[in-house]
Order: sequence, then structure tokens, then C-alpha cells
Amino acid sequence: MTRLLLLAGTAEARQMARALSNEPRVMTIASLAGATRTPEPLGVLTRIGGFGGRKAFGQWLRKERVDAVLDATHPFAVSMSHRTFDVCIEEGVSYMQFLRTPWSPEDGDTWSFVNSEEDVHKHVPEGARVLLTTGGHSADRFGPLPGRVVFGRRVDATNDPFPFETGRWIVSRPPYRTGDEIALLQRHRIDWVVARNSGGSSGRAKLDAARELGVPVAMIRRPMQPESPRVATVSAALAWVRSLV
Repeated sequence: MTRLLLLAGTAEARQMARALSNEPRVMTIASLAGATRTPEPLGVLTRIGGFGGRKAFGQWLRKERVDAVLDATHPFAVSMSHRTFDVCIEEGVSYMQFLRTPWSPEDGDTWSFVNSEEDVHKHVPEGARVLLTTGGHSADRFGPLPGRVVFGRRVDATNDPFPFETGRWIVSRPPYRTGDEIALLQRHRIDWVVARNSGGSSGRAKLDAARELGVPVAMIRRPMQPESPRVATVSAALAWVRSLV
């Protein structure tokens, strides 16, 4: 039996976990970082939380006799992907990264590409009403964004002070539909949407809504990924796992 570690946390990882739960020759352990307080059940054995660093992760792989790692984390969880790939090489564990195809602008889109959260203030003018769709954990990277009214979207409520001068959190969970996103942008009179180029279908609705309303988007480019084996579809990821059996 193949012992597989599935690094989860994305919609595609949930699809993979459901499919792998029916694979009799694959023992799947899913791992969640713990960023969401009440994650959806995955249907396979699931651990929550970090591994305690690079050395501890290698020890965990040996202890659990892991044969292969399928990395289906978020495209911006890049430090985890780099570390995982390096440790898998050291431990002789097979590794595959699932990486969604990035989004590209379509007719009617008005996108400004930025290299990082820290560069957003150079593109979004003062006086703008801004929707951040990058989650609560990256909010401190933007700086205070003075002179803008900021609405930050996150999955879980928090008692922490809002990190921007003016605005508030919007607490909601995906999936998001285009019509709902249009209503959200209109209700808060949003002038700019800030997004990370995550790719995939589940986050596309905000971009479709922005195009519909003529709202510009500050699109944060992806960071450099590990130079590892890679697939771009759930079916290809599952085919790789089955090839190991």
C-alpha cells in the first residue's frame, strides 16, 4: 500500500481527498495548515498544524513511512512548497506539485500587475475604495494604505484590530458567485479589487464581477515555485498517485 501525504487547503485538494478516499491501495494523510478554524471534512485521515520546521518534517515523513507527497497547497504558499520539495529529495520521497494555471486578462479586464503586496500602494490611488481578496493572513504586508478605504475579506472573524486606517473586515466563505460578487462591489462602492493570481475556477467570480462593472484589478504576480515535477489538473494529480501503486 502506498502511503501518501496530501498537503491540502485548496478546493482542488478537497476533490483529490474525496477521490483518494476510495483508493484501496493508497493510504492518504491530508495535512492542513490550520489557517481556517473549522475546515470542511476531507474524508481521509487529517492532521492540522505545522510540522515544526524542516528537520521535524523529515522526521515525520520517516516516522509515518510516507512514500509520496502530493503538494496541493495554495500557489502563494510557496515557502512550504520549496521546503517540502527539498526535504522530499533528502528523504527519497516522491514529490508532485499541483499548480493551477494562472489567470490571464480577458477582453474588458483592466489589470495592473504588481510584484508583491508591498507594491499595491503604487497602483491604487489615494481616495479609492479597495476590496482586498487576499485573506487576513497577508494583510500586514500591504502597509497601512493611507488615504484609501479598505475592505478586507477573510474566512474567520477576528478580535485583532483592523490593520488599515479606514475600513473593515468582510467575513465570508467561498464559493463565491459572480452575481454575489457584483452585489458586493456595488454595495461597498468598490473602485479597486486587489487579488493574487491564484488561478483556478473557484476564485474567478470576483474578476468576472470587476470586468462587468469596469472596476480595475491590482493583480499580484505569483512568487517563484520550486523546480519540481508539476501537474495542473486534478485528474493528472490523481493519475500520478495511481501510478505509484
